[in-house]
Amino acid sequence: MNAPGSDRVGDDASPKSGPVSSCVTVETLKQRSDFLRAAKAKRAPCPAFLLQARSRDDAALIRVGYTCSKKVGNAVTRNRAKRRLRAMARQVMAQHGRPGWDYVLVGRPGATVSHDFAAMVDDLERALGKLHGGKP
Repeated sequence: MNAPGSDRVGDDASPKSGPVSSCVTVETLKQRSDFLRAAKAKRAPCPAFLLQARSRDDAALIRVGYTCSKKVGNAVTRNRAKRRLRAMARQVMAQHGRPGWDYVLVGRPGATVSHDFAAMVDDLERALGKLHGGKP
């Protein structure tokens, strides 16, 4: 409870609990050409999604893209699938992704929305290890 007359809603001075992020910056892919280049590179299929990855020349940051075709479902279902892919990438990419790489997470019909989230996170870590030669 705040003191009377205080405009603050919550105490933001205390550090928030959660995963500690590393120094690596994760950026979102937005250009179609980047998605097409990643589609021609390495792939790691998983039960709930497909991971595509390619190495770039600059090694400054990790870039991640998300895509779900209309085969996944209507707009609500596609957006839910992409939200799950984004949440999964937030948990895993900073620790297991490699700077200088582009990654694209492709949603699968029926599986991305309904698959167990913890299993999806484990699958992404395993897929990254497979793409990078056994060492994520």
